[in-house]
Amino acid sequence: MNAIADVQSSADTRNQPISRVGIRGLRMPLMWHTAGGGQATVAEVAMSVYLPAHQKGTHMSRFVALIESFDKPIGYDTLSLLTHTMLKDLDAHSGEIHIHAPFFRTKSAPVSGIKSLMDYDIELSGEVENGKYCHSLKVVVPATSLCPCSKEISDYGAHNQRSHITVTLHCNSAVEPEEVIDLVEKQASCQLYGLLKRPDEKFVTEYAYDNPKFVEDIVRDVAAALKADSRICQFIVESENFESIHNHSAYAKIVYP
Repeated sequence: MNAIADVQSSADTRNQPISRVGIRGLRMPLMWHTAGGGQATVAEVAMSVYLPAHQKGTHMSRFVALIESFDKPIGYDTLSLLTHTMLKDLDAHSGEIHIHAPFFRTKSAPVSGIKSLMDYDIELSGEVENGKYCHSLKVVVPATSLCPCSKEISDYGAHNQRSHITVTLHCNSAVEPEEVIDLVEKQASCQLYGLLKRPDEKFVTEYAYDNPKFVEDIVRDVAAALKADSRICQFIVESENFESIHNHSAYAKIVYP
């Protein structure tokens, strides 16, 4: 039987290295590592490595084989292991992995105590560059914001928005997604719940009215809380408020440092 040609391993003569080459949009069932153990989810995975100038292509199938065989919950330590294993399998000195998936928490309504699930978007990323590994965590937290100006100028009522507050952080020790969610929800006009009874609806409506915040207030308050955590070295906090009286959003962003 004739040998099958391995074209991707052949030499390339254009003298052009590729910063990153790999796969995106791979959907996989995975386990998130959580403070309470593990949580099953369906993740979207992106994996890529550096390709030297002399090599024509990378081994795309090795990315899939690696993530298929990985059986540990994804957290800070296991993502580091996964990233370094990828570099070894692909014979590369640099590369990165991004794992994006929904994350669920059980929440109790503020008055009735009825329990329901809330979902949040989480992305955990690991990268090796110039021999140094770093990771980042991105969390998108939906919340309520109520307009201070509307409250001030109206004889009754005030308009509010659904806010998507996004925190991306680099830390020197583990900061769990639950911690980020708790921190952000405390800075909104009011947090969201999956299920509310009438007494709960009254509570959250009045709570938001008593805690009006501009989009600028939200990012400043979240940034102040993040700065107070010595584990966090760098962060980006963004808020997009989907206006209820305009056909556009309000947006603010803080990058630290």
